Amino acid sequence: MLSVYEGFFSGGARIVHSDVIMGLVEGGQHHSVLSIHGEVHREATRQAMENDACYQQLTGAGVGVSTLGRSFGGGEGQVSTGFTGPELADAARALAGADVVLSLKEQPLSLLNQGGLPRRPVVVCLHRSDPEHQGAALDELKAAIADGKVVACVCCAESTRDAYQAAGIPPEVLHVIPNGVDLLRFRPDPARRLAFRASLGIPDTAPVVVFAARYATMKNIPLFLGAAREWLRREPAGHVVMCGTGMTADNQPALDADIDAAFGVQREELTARLHLLGVRRDMETVYAGSDVVALTSSFGEAAPLCLIEGMMCGAVPVATDIGDSASIVAGHGIITPPDPEAVASAWTEAVIGRAEFAKAHARSRERFSRTRMIASYAALLDGLHTSHTTTSATPPPLPEPL
Repeated sequence: MLSVYEGFFSGGARIVHSDVIMGLVEGGQHHSVLSIHGEVHREATRQAMENDACYQQLTGAGVGVSTLGRSFGGGEGQVSTGFTGPELADAARALAGADVVLSLKEQPLSLLNQGGLPRRPVVVCLHRSDPEHQGAALDELKAAIADGKVVACVCCAESTRDAYQAAGIPPEVLHVIPNGVDLLRFRPDPARRLAFRASLGIPDTAPVVVFAARYATMKNIPLFLGAAREWLRREPAGHVVMCGTGMTADNQPALDADIDAAFGVQREELTARLHLLGVRRDMETVYAGSDVVALTSSFGEAAPLCLIEGMMCGAVPVATDIGDSASIVAGHGIITPPDPEAVASAWTEAVIGRAEFAKAHARSRERFSRTRMIASYAALLDGLHTSHTTTSATPPPLPEPL
């Protein structure tokens, strides 16, 4: 199997896909990765491929990762163009050794749709619910399906399948495999909880809300900060934690401006309890140390990984109704309207009800298991590989005798 990435940078889709690769390798499959970009500049953060946690995880497990070496600084939905002869030759060599190709989202299809490359069945892994915001990438997906190159699309959420079907993708190629997480890693842990709080000077009994997201319009940072201001004002012992790409005042002047706009004259008084942590590689510790995991997105989300990871660590999910958030949160947390006061009230309700919500979380662990997710991917890919091999190996029928 060959996976083609647009690039390596912090984000839920790359975390999920890399974890799927790891699980399939553990099950005996051979995988490699081709990254179009060797460096990515997004959310005011410049990151070389080699510094990414997913890259390090994959290569540490013996998965070969190569790159065309491009540098990316574009926005959402943009696709790469103008591939050179040497770049296409590198791509051809990577494809030649693969039986099936996995495209992480639809953006890499701008490469895979180039003429002259070895033809392999392609499975596109879709992780958003807003195809209308994917621009030319959606057109690349439609073209690859019409050409017969894309044989299946794996949707991480029902909302993803519904949105792409509404956008014109044939329903027969859309398969839903919900996201799952490593339950040995993501679990309630009293020791991690105490250690995390101690590292930030947060008292053991203080209520803590965590927001794990990159600095992007879809995450609706102003709504989150408005809720944080209201909640910190109401909860004098409360603390709010923000982590993810761009979630540092030094690296993201726009975030600093958002905080000013949200907190106003109360900034100095309240933001002493607002912690900007940037990218963390120990999210299991961050979630275990928190009481609530918050999501305020306004579009694009499918099956938000932060809600599942946080919930499995004991944090109560409180989210806006976007993508599959409502079905994930149902019985496990609270869905709120996009209003700062309503969100703040829901955080307080979640803190008060945390012990009861924990019982529902414990009963649902198998539903959100990484093992279940990887088994579903393996079954789909094995079936596609068998079907493709059988079809390719079957000679054309002889002509009828005259």
